[in-house]
Amino acid sequence: MVTRRAECSCGQLSATCSGEPVRVSVCHCLDCKRRTGSAFSYNVRFAEADVAIEGRSAEFTRVGELGGRVTYSFCPDCGTTVHYRIDTQPGLTAIPVGAFADQSFPPPFQSFYHDSRRCDWVEITAQPLAKFDR
Repeated sequence: MVTRRAECSCGQLSATCSGEPVRVSVCHCLDCKRRTGSAFSYNVRFAEADVAIEGRSAEFTRVGELGGRVTYSFCPDCGTTVHYRIDTQPGLTAIPVGAFADQSFPPPFQSFYHDSRRCDWVEITAQPLAKFDR
């Protein structure tokens, strides 16, 4: 069984994930761009039972464009988001792929807000790739 470890910049907060992810995706929505400071976010979802969280965290909850609540858990020392939960996706824990610092991490197979909010210069070449405009 594959085990992957995501952690914050200072190493105080971590998430150890067992098995394969349920979903690997990129999102081009404005909230994800703000959260990452980048042109899109690259995220993974694991079954909650397959994720072990260690360390202290602070939380921030926002309401998404479609009304769902997203609760981000981040390190109170360095500020890195290590995991988050979306109330419309119960039983799943989402993690920014960058927190794994693993360039061999599986590519995304879904792209959200692909046509409406993707920067023109961004190309997601992973195949197969399902594209959604929400």
